Amino acid sequence: MKLDILVFAVHPDDAELACSGTIMSQVAMGRKVGIVDLTQGELGTRGTAALRLQEAQEASKILGLAARENLGMADGFFLNDTDSKLRLIRAIRKYRPELVLSNAVNDRHPDHSRASKLAEEACFLSGLPKVETDLDGQEQEAWRPKQHFHYIQDYHAKPDFVVDITPFFEKKLESVMAFKSQFFNENSDEPETPISSKSFIDFLEARAREMGRPIGAEFAEGFTHTRPFGVHDILDLR
Repeated sequence: MKLDILVFAVHPDDAELACSGTIMSQVAMGRKVGIVDLTQGELGTRGTAALRLQEAQEASKILGLAARENLGMADGFFLNDTDSKLRLIRAIRKYRPELVLSNAVNDRHPDHSRASKLAEEACFLSGLPKVETDLDGQEQEAWRPKQHFHYIQDYHAKPDFVVDITPFFEKKLESVMAFKSQFFNENSDEPETPISSKSFIDFLEARAREMGRPIGAEFAEGFTHTRPFGVHDILDLR
């Protein structure tokens, strides 16, 4: 299956928290979007790896994804090494996306920034024919996405551009809350974490309003990039 956009997320729920509005806006335009979760989030204080996988499936339905898979890498301990790069390269070559989105360049959770660099290097290496990979015994062709952007997560970062997600904000929250084990639930007896309080949901709304304000949108999501990107018509920018 060829995707228009492939989203790498080191933990199940990263994509929902940071760029689910953008995902749904693209799906609404008829584009195919998929998520590849690197780990099962097995080190999370609340819930279990098995439960997180079930929650990811529910969130995928809400987002309207064309594909979602989990690479089963070690939460907290995966390395930016040959094996990890090849896992991501296989996914890139499998889905042949035009655009890749991945974790924040610098963030509170060390996995986020490590996954960000890993995805960036994998996008480049995936375009080299002499880097050989196979999938299910079949040799894969080289493929390099046209562009790679990073979504913004816990730490504030100045966005290089923002995407208006106003029509999709309520569905964004619905996709986040599909991860019932992780976020606010007044009936839960699990330990409290920095993301399990009601105030964290308020933070998500405040962040989306902050990103939207400069472009006159009620809600938006921000992205950064490491190299310039081009536009056909500067009047498309606002």
